[in-house]
Amino acid sequence: MAASVDRIREVVETYVRLVGSGTSDEIVALYAEDATVEDPVGTDVRSGSAIKEFYSTLDGLEQESRLLALRIAGGEAVFHFEIVTRADGATYTLAPIDVMTFDDEGRITGMRAYWGDADMVIG
Repeated sequence: MAASVDRIREVVETYVRLVGSGTSDEIVALYAEDATVEDPVGTDVRSGSAIKEFYSTLDGLEQESRLLALRIAGGEAVFHFEIVTRADGATYTLAPIDVMTFDDEGRITGMRAYWGDADMVIG
């Protein structure tokens, strides 16, 4: 049986919060053991320890994030969120659209992020 809509919503909301203010360990804990990450779409698909390595680039950054829109259907979620990073006197804003699949317990089994360099706003 697929994870409930409520469970998926909880995981997505937690994911967005952690991307803005959590640790890579906390983010990776949301993933199933055999999960994959393609961020952005068109780059190499990461799995295993490469997922932790990917999220570790966020550790220690001054960031905030917020969920803009979320749709859940058929045990999957698509959501639009914004992440704002402050570094070197500049503000970097990115608002990707992510697609996630989940296992029966609500762990993320796959994540694909849709964004490109032109979507990064620097202020």
